Amino acid sequence: MSLELSVTLSTGASLRQIGLGTWLSKPKEVENAVEIAVRNGYRHLDLAMIYENQDEVGAALKKVIPSVVKREELFMTSKVWNSSHQPAEVEKELDETLRQLGVDYLDLYLIHWPVAFVPGKGLYPPHPSKAEVELDLKTSLVDTWKAMIALPKSKVRAVGVSNFTIPQLEGIIKATGVVPAVNQIEAHPLLPQDELLAFCKEKGIHVTAYSPLGNNLVGKPKLTDYPAIVEIAKAKNATPAQILIAWGAYRGYSVIPKSVQEERIKSNFQQVTLSKEEYEAISAVGKGNHTRFNIPYNYKPRWDINIFGEPEEKDASNPVNIGA
Repeated sequence: MSLELSVTLSTGASLRQIGLGTWLSKPKEVENAVEIAVRNGYRHLDLAMIYENQDEVGAALKKVIPSVVKREELFMTSKVWNSSHQPAEVEKELDETLRQLGVDYLDLYLIHWPVAFVPGKGLYPPHPSKAEVELDLKTSLVDTWKAMIALPKSKVRAVGVSNFTIPQLEGIIKATGVVPAVNQIEAHPLLPQDELLAFCKEKGIHVTAYSPLGNNLVGKPKLTDYPAIVEIAKAKNATPAQILIAWGAYRGYSVIPKSVQEERIKSNFQQVTLSKEEYEAISAVGKGNHTRFNIPYNYKPRWDINIFGEPEEKDASNPVNIGA
């Protein structure tokens, strides 16, 4: 059975260290996955408008609330999408998320990306003359963060961000004095983000790791196939996925592996612990092997913006508008 370890946010709220991610889950799979997860002890669910599956999550919640869990026993996170960054749009999208899920409130609401799209033209507004999305370069992160912190507590218990760098975090904190409760980031042994993790720790920002197993979007070997990780998994009678989840937990993250397969949903929740030597052996696979899988400049359609300062983004025309 899982150790069911929890972490405490700066708000005092508690969330389970292992949650269920729902990104890249296909239609009709998510409803089943969420129901299986909750019936097997998961209490932390990670959702988003852009995943276009929150209605299915809502259908699953109807099957497990209140028969399996009370609403207040679940920790539910969702995220405002780029096309609703404008202050007048933030609460409207929150209301739509609550409607899709069939719940009265979220435990945590995040700014999904430090990027604004023009509103009113769909989730990926097409650029009028290029094969890319149309950015809103006027709405700043500070504008959106001010709208987030003004959301009623009756609808949102805590607010945070996702995919934010240190300068982006510094900008919104300096402008408002309000520190995000969470920064959800891509984090795995090939992208440990040590400086960002240290900054978040100093500020009391909890880090949630998405894609803890990496992913196969860029054609590199899967992290679960790396010999060092496979070897430690065999020695501990665990799966490589469990080992990678344990690596994130060792670093203090909450971790949100995504799966729609019943056995993997169950096994991902069986929390294992690592020795210092095992942790260091896993960390070593990232030395000289820096890989960020999720870079929107590489998306189709492209987002013409430099978010992270990665080499792949060097030709982007636009910086992030942090604001003041």
